[in-house]
Amino acid sequence: MNNAMDKLINKIKETNNPTVMGLDPRYDMIPECIRAKYEKNVEGACKAILEFNKGLIDSVCDIVPAVKPQIAFYEMFGVEGIKVFNETCKYAKEKGMCVIADVKRGDIGSTAAGYSNAYLGRTPLCDEKVSMFDVDFVTVNPYLGIDGVKPFIDDCKEYGKGIFILVKTSNKSSGELQDLKLEDGTTIYEKVGELVSSWGEELVGEYGYSSVGAVVGATYPIQIKELREIMPKTYFLIPGYGAQGGKAEDIALGFKDGLGGIVNASRSLMAAYKSDRWKEEYSEEEYGKATRAEAIRMRDELNSAM
Repeated sequence: MNNAMDKLINKIKETNNPTVMGLDPRYDMIPECIRAKYEKNVEGACKAILEFNKGLIDSVCDIVPAVKPQIAFYEMFGVEGIKVFNETCKYAKEKGMCVIADVKRGDIGSTAAGYSNAYLGRTPLCDEKVSMFDVDFVTVNPYLGIDGVKPFIDDCKEYGKGIFILVKTSNKSSGELQDLKLEDGTTIYEKVGELVSSWGEELVGEYGYSSVGAVVGATYPIQIKELREIMPKTYFLIPGYGAQGGKAEDIALGFKDGLGGIVNASRSLMAAYKSDRWKEEYSEEEYGKATRAEAIRMRDELNSAM
């Protein structure tokens, strides 16, 4: 199989679960029972984060198809943090999960190609090409147009990888730019949706979806419905569920026959042991069990709404 979206959909069908666990670790999110093992410095914090991430992955790898580590939460710890990002991606892959690297890259020419080489393709080195970060998908910012996206699409074709392009994001201020109307009355997010659909035409897999996907926020259900009509062959990465207020019945507008999107949850899964729903049932030492319980609850809620 050489189509990344087919691979992801197979994992979704195998687990009967259209969700992805975001891995956005903050030091204060990590249970004290883990933090206490390590020194209170950058190296110690990174060791704690890696142990936490591995525990989370272990707790759900058989029921959740993918993880989405957000690079900012690793870059903030410098070189040691990047090492943790890399080890987290490797560990998730070893456990059979798909990995969506949330890096939101966007540039042109050789710079865009360099970003794509790092995450999707291969880095030229002497007489060979070397894989750096072994991930299945990355997120891409389309603001620079096709010049900033084409290197990623080329590597998707060559290496069987995929991308999710920002179209309608879940943050409150997204409308400042994305909702602006063009002369023909269409919004910028609708125009970007049309472009994403056309850019992915050559990468449609056996399930009828392209490896060029779109990021569409759960917090904007009307736009989810509109964009599904504009992009019938585009898989959606849907942030904004849970802590940001996105609801299962709204998210369902982007699905058809149980397919069409993968829903991200970060804080609600990672810190489930702290939540009102689970904190009485699970101790901090049982954080993995709490995360698993919340993952099952989320899965069932989403499936019942489809």
